[in-house]
Amino acid sequence: MSRGSRLALAVSALLSAAIVAAVHIQQRRELERLRSGVVRDLERQNQKKENVRLLEEQIALTKRLIEERDKALKEKRSQQP
Repeated sequence: MSRGSRLALAVSALLSAAIVAAVHIQQRRELERLRSGVVRDLERQNQKKENVRLLEEQIALTKRLIEERDKALKEKRSQQP
C-alpha cells in the first residue's frame, strides 16, 4: 500500500470516528435536555397545584371575613335605637 493511500485511510478513519463521537455527544445532550424538560414540567405542575390551593384558601378566608363583617354590622345596627 502506498504512503498516500495509508494517509487517506487514516484520515477517513479518524474523520469517521470523530463524526460518530460527535453524534453520540449530541444525542446525550438532547436526551438530557428532554429529561430536564420533564422535570421542569413536573415542577410547574406542582407549583400550579400549590397556587390553586393558596387561592382557594384565600377565597375561603375572604368569605369568612365578609360574613364576620356583615354579622358585626347587623349587630351594630340592631343595638342602635
